Amino acid sequence: MGLIPDLKRIEIGVSIATVWEFEAALSYFDVKETERTTYPYGEYFCRTINGKPVVFYSTVVRKVNGVGGNQYMLAHFPITKVLVIGTCAGIYERFDILDILIPNRAVQYDCTVKEVEPLLKPSFIVEIDVLKYGIQGNGTIGTADRAVVMWNDYLELQANDITIADTEAAAIAYICRKNDVEFIIIKGISDVPTDETDLDPLQSNQEQINVYIANTPKVMARIFNDYLHIFI
Repeated sequence: MGLIPDLKRIEIGVSIATVWEFEAALSYFDVKETERTTYPYGEYFCRTINGKPVVFYSTVVRKVNGVGGNQYMLAHFPITKVLVIGTCAGIYERFDILDILIPNRAVQYDCTVKEVEPLLKPSFIVEIDVLKYGIQGNGTIGTADRAVVMWNDYLELQANDITIADTEAAAIAYICRKNDVEFIIIKGISDVPTDETDLDPLQSNQEQINVYIANTPKVMARIFNDYLHIFI
């Protein structure tokens, strides 16, 4: 793994949302202050991996930031592939905390009037070609601006066959498709919603956040060690 590549040759972008995820990336790649560049949505740094120049950039959470940050990077670098990496909430019970998943479908589930329309609208579903990498795919990642922290949200996603959930990946997949740019999503389960019926909702939410923060560097290290090189 080399250091700083020629920016004009960068064709692979790695999109990272939260501050804790990006801090884990800075630590893993031993990024010095002088190697970090600010841009309207956060910071980015560059590395050479498998002989290819790669730009890692933060976007901050939620769909608007994720789409804005990625559209900015696509406009400023000759990126032909985006890897969306980071943490997610586990929904499908077969998977455990710290499992890494490569979904073959991404959906935005907050784009409909769910009282009268299907929760998953076809126009906001994006299929992801992971078979080309010899991977079967681990199901569907659901994205919404509302994070999955309440038990009722968790049950609703389970009922709609959502495997994992976050707040940006499917929106980034959508914009990559619009730009005819390849994209892959690599997500690790950092936390699972818990039934807060008999608990104080604020306390329950804070406990889930604490679990998320503790598990984030573990998830990111697994992605960097075992998965990133597959797609570069």
